[in-house]
Amino acid sequence: METRPSSKTSLNVIRVRRGEKPAPARRDDVATEEPLEIRLVTGNTTQQVAITMRTPGADFELSAGFLFAEGIIHSKDDIQAITYCVDRELSEEQRYNVVNVNLRHDAAKDLRKLERHFVVSSACGVCGKASLDALETDGLRPLVNDARVSSEQILALPDELRQAQRLFDSTGGLHAAALFDLDGTLLAVREDVGRHNAMDKLIGWALLNGHIPLERYIVLVSGRASFELAQKALAASIPILCAISAPSSLAVDVARRFGMTLVAFLRDDRFNLYCGSERIVDPTF
Repeated sequence: METRPSSKTSLNVIRVRRGEKPAPARRDDVATEEPLEIRLVTGNTTQQVAITMRTPGADFELSAGFLFAEGIIHSKDDIQAITYCVDRELSEEQRYNVVNVNLRHDAAKDLRKLERHFVVSSACGVCGKASLDALETDGLRPLVNDARVSSEQILALPDELRQAQRLFDSTGGLHAAALFDLDGTLLAVREDVGRHNAMDKLIGWALLNGHIPLERYIVLVSGRASFELAQKALAASIPILCAISAPSSLAVDVARRFGMTLVAFLRDDRFNLYCGSERIVDPTF
């Protein structure tokens, strides 16, 4: 009987505290990290698109979100089916680590983006797109919309996210990305060892459920705001990106150039607003 990999793995651990004799080994949960290979199937052709180290779970959402954020697909209608690979040469443990995304015939007209392969780690995200000019070349344009929120709504987001981080509670080792509407209602949260994977899972959920473009939504990420997260948010037309931790300089550059509201250091009843203050409706702004 085939067994899908779990999102957490139970291991023996010895807890050590200064000045105390180590306690006997006990079981503890850690976040599972395994490779996921994403393959694109067009007609009789199968191409490897990416390999990412991820936490198992929401693999189809991750695949769809990754392809959308990279501009390889443009809507859920481009996808005919998403399945795990059942090729006979794969071992049982590999079978749930390979996903086939079947494209509709008319969605496979221009696959020049597949001239390069993506190899993604849980630490660095997708490499090779380190310039703002590349984003415009990929067809991304500045965000223009009337999305508005108050600072109080922004300040309330971290508590909502923290209460929804079920895997983090048991492992302590996962990043999260959460989607909120403009009233601050939590709609979806996804967790992963890779911050970019968590964002791809969230965008994939939105894509497969018909919510793209996300022009009237807020995304909060549990860690820092990096270039790849800002790029993915931009691809999904997310107007307000918030982060619990710091932003990178290039993430700020992306937000400024493309009209995104970027909030970081969102914790302890405060936040830093780096750009896009027009979307904050407080009288003091």
